[in-house]
Amino acid sequence: MKKMSKHKIFTLSITLLFCVFGFFKTNAQRMFQGEVSDLNKQALADVNVYWLGSQTIVTTDEKGNFSIPFPTDTVTLPFKLVTSYSNIRDTFELDDLNSIWTFTVSVKVTLKEAKVLDNKSGAYISKMQVIKTEVINRNELRKAACCDLAGCFETQSTVQPQTTNILTNAKELRILGLSGVYNQILVDGVPTIQGLTYTYGISTIPGSILDNIWVVKGANSVLQGYENMVGQITVFPREGGKAEPFTSDLLVNSFGEKHANAAVSIKKEKWNNYLAIHTSQPGNKFDRDKDRFLDLPLLTRYSIYNKWRYKKENEKGFSTFVGVRLIDEKRIGGQVHFDPETDKGGLIAYGQATQFLQSEVYTKSGYRLDDNQKFSLLASSVEHNQQSWFGVLRYKARQSHRYANLQYELFYGKNKQHDLKTGISYRYLHTHENISFTSDTIKRTFDGIYIRQETVPGIFIENIYKSNNEKWTAITGIRADKHNTFGWFVTPRVLLKYQATERTDLRASIGTGWRTVNLFAENINLLTSNRDIYFKEVLQPEKSINMGFNVTQEWKIKKVDFTASFDFYHTQFQNQFFPDYDSNASIAVISNFAKPSISNALQTEITASALQKLNFRVAYNFLDVYRIINAQKVLLPYNARHRLLAVASIHSKKPLWQVDLNAHWYGKQRLPNSKSLPEDLRQPDFSKPFTILGLQYTHTFKKVEVFGGCENVLDFRQIRPIIGYQKPFDTYFDTSFAWGPTRGREAYIGVRYKLLKTEDNEGE
Repeated sequence: MKKMSKHKIFTLSITLLFCVFGFFKTNAQRMFQGEVSDLNKQALADVNVYWLGSQTIVTTDEKGNFSIPFPTDTVTLPFKLVTSYSNIRDTFELDDLNSIWTFTVSVKVTLKEAKVLDNKSGAYISKMQVIKTEVINRNELRKAACCDLAGCFETQSTVQPQTTNILTNAKELRILGLSGVYNQILVDGVPTIQGLTYTYGISTIPGSILDNIWVVKGANSVLQGYENMVGQITVFPREGGKAEPFTSDLLVNSFGEKHANAAVSIKKEKWNNYLAIHTSQPGNKFDRDKDRFLDLPLLTRYSIYNKWRYKKENEKGFSTFVGVRLIDEKRIGGQVHFDPETDKGGLIAYGQATQFLQSEVYTKSGYRLDDNQKFSLLASSVEHNQQSWFGVLRYKARQSHRYANLQYELFYGKNKQHDLKTGISYRYLHTHENISFTSDTIKRTFDGIYIRQETVPGIFIENIYKSNNEKWTAITGIRADKHNTFGWFVTPRVLLKYQATERTDLRASIGTGWRTVNLFAENINLLTSNRDIYFKEVLQPEKSINMGFNVTQEWKIKKVDFTASFDFYHTQFQNQFFPDYDSNASIAVISNFAKPSISNALQTEITASALQKLNFRVAYNFLDVYRIINAQKVLLPYNARHRLLAVASIHSKKPLWQVDLNAHWYGKQRLPNSKSLPEDLRQPDFSKPFTILGLQYTHTFKKVEVFGGCENVLDFRQIRPIIGYQKPFDTYFDTSFAWGPTRGREAYIGVRYKLLKTEDNEGE
């Protein structure tokens, strides 16, 4: 085990101190508040209220108000609250414990279902979480096309989708101005996007199956692993019973692309099932730049998703869910006249063709002993087989990924104010990559077979502590993992929250993280461009420390609700990898970088909601991402230091019509050094600032929703982003200089259909 630095020892000591301290300190529970009324909207007194499966019962006062301790499980959605009045018992499902809800019950007949509505907007900051968590629900996802996960952040400022290969339209999700490899993407709390699946993984998740998305910046819980170095994105797919019995949607854009989805939801007494199918069909060939290269690839995708659940996690006894996904995808890009059937690997036409088959199974099973104890097992298995052509380069790859996490949870203390989780984890990753060339017109020397096998067992412990006055909450955790090649790594993290007032929250976090590099999958431009690769040394794991601070303030002026937030996060790498494209225009240098590499990210945002009809959000991001090389500060390329976002939504009080507008402004970005290129191919040192504007109108009928809109209304395009497009088989052909949109204006129209629940139909 390597010797730890002083700051690591200090952080580790503080973490252990908090964990031990959590066993002895006690405090009062946080309270959920609400009110109960009858069908005439009159307050009801003496109504018994309790959480399903709990023995704690409270009674409403003369104004119908009540206050009850939070349920023992404050993670699993939805929460179930039971009201009992005059022998009438109703069960309500809700997904937020910090709003004040109004529950309407019947004093004459038992309601088959009670609808609970509040004024939460489509995107909001969760008050429950210790670390700042931005929640994006289905209301927000309806504001844009959202064909896949990569398109679900058009109205957000925290996550920036970035194209990594303009010819196949591969994308990543950036947080804090850093590559998407440094944030972790979870599906139902399980990490499934890893290694080879990183390149196209976020595009394979259809937006139509998503229930909500949680976005976190900075250090996070140690439970899911060590790789969430600067953030975490957790997606929660829809579930049977909660989703409508049948839904379908179709979208067609101005390029001729078609996206179709259909889903079936079934719910019985103790189990439910959600089945969804998706397909994307290719559009027409467009070349507005007249560079003889397609402006967008021809995409064909088929996927199926199924999630089966038995009982809720907060119920006693055994519960489980199993998710299954199967994806078959093909992407074709390159020159307009490229025919993949005859031209792959040849010199007649340059093209890029990628096809892969991916299957995954993931599960979370648990056994709750009582209100205080439960065991949980999270596990996943992913298989990925891929064949790609990038000009004359052939890339064949396959991967097996296994993950398991067994944990024990204990609520303890006088009022169950402590939540302790501890357990073991195991990760296995095997990749086999075969790179070959069918022609030697240019000198590239990195052909061969690359085999990598990782096994990483780990152990972790985490404690949540809350203060007596309910103002302080602390999460302290630490994990230790042993990599089969690089040995032991210790990852401590501390997250703090202080509720200064009912409307003011302060949060802070600090923690370390590490990861191993998946060279080609995470740096696809190494394969798509004609640079040779020089391996200077063996790549070591990347390591970082991240610390951040956040303030969230709410207030109200007349009938307008405001929320403002301010964030600052600092990330410093002890070792980082980034291909060196600057030193030589024809070579990418692969080496470790142990000198200072820094990211300072500041974000300020304000949202306003008025009369339940108008929502507005404006945000500003400042990113200072750089390295110190030869005592000089060098900005990392492809990062706009200044970004602005404005989002506005206006809609009718009843679901009928809605207009959504979003505008993004990006400042200039540093580009890689191109001075060693021939003069006619050289690029400027910085890109131009640009603005992207999106607009959508939605009209809702009883079962049908029709929507239409336009992305990039101003039709801004980076003209001819491919260097050396005139000679794609020559040394200087390079696709890595894309800094802005290349496809231009995109109009679309779509329709959504949903079969309402029986109870919904009866209430019409």
